[in-house]
Amino acid sequence: MFDPPNRAGVRPVTTRREIPHDQLDQFSPAPVRDALVEQARALPGVFTGPSQVSEPASLALRLHRPTGPWEAFLHPSRDEFAHIHQAGFMHLTVPKPMVAPLVEAGWAELHPISLRPQWPDTIVMFYAPRDEAELSVAVDVLRASWQQASLEKE
Repeated sequence: MFDPPNRAGVRPVTTRREIPHDQLDQFSPAPVRDALVEQARALPGVFTGPSQVSEPASLALRLHRPTGPWEAFLHPSRDEFAHIHQAGFMHLTVPKPMVAPLVEAGWAELHPISLRPQWPDTIVMFYAPRDEAELSVAVDVLRASWQQASLEKE
């Protein structure tokens, strides 16, 4: 059972639109975003580059050997399971049992596009981590996304 701690403070303001689905305040300080990117790049089998499904400035997290189920990827890509925006927030797929706890604890919101039947209902916006404690939660969620997409265990 996934039981994240409650995120401190109010939720960030977001566009709440399918495109663009952006976070508008409460961004990551540069060292926190840099640490998130470093952790993402260290995951086995991951390579990075411009997103295939979002703005090119966002950093796509892709797998050399994607073996996870359909709902583990940001479609139409077949290997991008997450991307990190310049402001530090992420769009990523998470295991279905994690979606509601993340939303309820204030860490994430469901991506509006995931309400369409042709898209996975596992896509969330994970709000930009603002400090080291929030970075720790973000990395845990990112690892769960990677595990689902790669069928790997750490």
